[in-house]
Amino acid sequence: MIIRSASFVKSSPTLQQCPPGKEPEFGFIGRSNVGKSSLINMLTGWNRLAKISGEPGKTRTINHFLINESWFLVDLPGYGYAKVPVSMREKWTRDTREYILGRENLVSLFVLIDSRLKPQRSDLEFMEFLGIKGFPFARVFTKCDKLSKPALEKSIRSYDEEMLKKWESVPATFLTSAVERRGREEILDYIEDSINNFSNPDSVLRE
Repeated sequence: MIIRSASFVKSSPTLQQCPPGKEPEFGFIGRSNVGKSSLINMLTGWNRLAKISGEPGKTRTINHFLINESWFLVDLPGYGYAKVPVSMREKWTRDTREYILGRENLVSLFVLIDSRLKPQRSDLEFMEFLGIKGFPFARVFTKCDKLSKPALEKSIRSYDEEMLKKWESVPATFLTSAVERRGREEILDYIEDSINNFSNPDSVLRE
């Protein structure tokens, strides 16, 4: 997929305030400070599309970006650590989950995971929530340039082993680096294929 245009459309505190649900949407979510904004900017090729902040928990609304005038990239509030009151974090969680479960044109989620960290409880619990609800998602390991190849393989393997204690198989997985632009084409191809399936559901059934 070639990204020809990308523009910010709207920040919405709740599902009810989101733009009309017509075009297919892909949500990006992860723990605070996982490198979400950097990944979004790398994928779109617009370096200032998503605001990068050194302050964890900066994304506090559901942010819609229109890509190629045909689909939405949605930047969702992070979960886990953030220097905000517990009540506010809980509200983000409720609003985000309501969006995920109630947005009919949300095709898939990309769950971002910091490749440098051991399996985090918040990541595992969120993915388990998606699995229980039957919602499609892919894992995206970020900051892969920070690890050697053996260390990265060990990190991915540790997540696989932890998930396979409860899962029959692990979901689609992408290894990324915003610095090296690693994983860009693979994720965009995944999005393009998903859009085609979303737009032509009968073709999936025939396959």
